[in-house]
Order: sequence, then structure tokens, then C-alpha cells
Amino acid sequence: MQGPHLVYFADPMCSWCWGFSPVVQAISDTFGTALPIRLVLGGLRPWTQEPMNARDRADVRSHWEHVHEASGQPFDFAFFERDHFVYDTEPACRAVVVLRRRGMDTALAALQRIQRAFYAQNQDVTDVDTLANLAAELGLDAATFREEFVAVDALNETRADFALAQSAGIRGFPTLIACEGEGRQYALITHGFQPASRVIPILEQWLDRAGSIAPEAAGQSCAWPS
Repeated sequence: MQGPHLVYFADPMCSWCWGFSPVVQAISDTFGTALPIRLVLGGLRPWTQEPMNARDRADVRSHWEHVHEASGQPFDFAFFERDHFVYDTEPACRAVVVLRRRGMDTALAALQRIQRAFYAQNQDVTDVDTLANLAAELGLDAATFREEFVAVDALNETRADFALAQSAGIRGFPTLIACEGEGRQYALITHGFQPASRVIPILEQWLDRAGSIAPEAAGQSCAWPS
């Protein structure tokens, strides 16, 4: 991507990413096309096969409560009444990858819509029927979505996102990185949740410096893999 931009590593079934969703919206509202966002799907728990047990549910519920307290984002805790839910994040990631082919704005809208469906509306976003219905809301015909979703190239594209996150050293989500442009050095803006009141000033400072010096609040810069 040429010019100043952000790379956002996220997973639709990461609760802290749901908490960070209003921050991403605030970034878009504040900077618009001056600071476009490239979304990379991180793969929080891809290809999980075992259903959640009581300990898993307690752990996840604790995270949700912390995210709600920190961000104010809504959660439907009726989710924890489900039996035998398999917390596989790959299908939701692949759905965003399919929708990302329609443009990065669509990808970001898909991420937010799937997050809301899962966290606030207790929908099963590991289910292809649910994902197809959500894709239709975003303007992609459900039948077309299904066809693309099950294709090998969609799976490979999703795996490529996961590999990119791993090769970049991303170990948690949300992670937001800024760069001046193609081939230039990247600066870490935040690793983990931060409110918009902290992130926006960091980005304003970074833009003022044209990305040549990482702002102190953003931590050390990092090299971006080719």
C-alpha cells in the first residue's frame, strides 16, 4: 500500500477486537482516506475441534466481562448457555476474507457485522448459513458467498493471512501498526485494547512526523516482512 496507512490484525471472534471496534471506526471517521486501514485476519483459534468445557466457558466469560467494562461494548451472555459449542475462529475469518475481495471498506464492515452478530446477538458465526445471511446484509448474494466460501482459494487466502500475522510476530489481537508506505519501516501503535482517546493522539503525532519517527507512546518500531 502506497502512502501512510495502518495494518490492523484482528479476529472476528476475539472479544478485545470487538471492544476495539469503536476505536477503528473513530480512526476511520477522524482520518478517512488520509490513513486507510488494511485488515489482516489473525486466526485466534483456527480449526479448534473440541467443544468448550466448563473451564473454557468461565475463562471466556471473564474476558467478555473485562472487555465490556473497558469498552462499553454490548455482550449477550446467553451464549454461555450453549452446549457443545466449538470455538473455531477460522470460518468467521474466511468469511471476512471473501468479503474483503469487494474492497477493504467492505472487509472492515464485515468484521464489525460478524462481531456484533456473535457478541451482541448470540448468533453462531461458525455456521455457514449464518455467515451467508450476514454477507447478504452487506450486499453479497448468499449463494455467491457460499460458492466462494467453500472454494480452496478462499481457504488458502485465509491461511496466508494467518501466516502473515505469524511471520510479523503478532502474538495477540487487536494489533495496529502504522507505516509511511510500501517498503518503509512500520511502527507499533498498539498491541491490545486502547481507547480512542489514546489511539487518536498517537496517530495524529505519527502523521505529523510523517512516520519517520515512531511516537514514544507507540513503543518501538518493527520491520514489516516482504
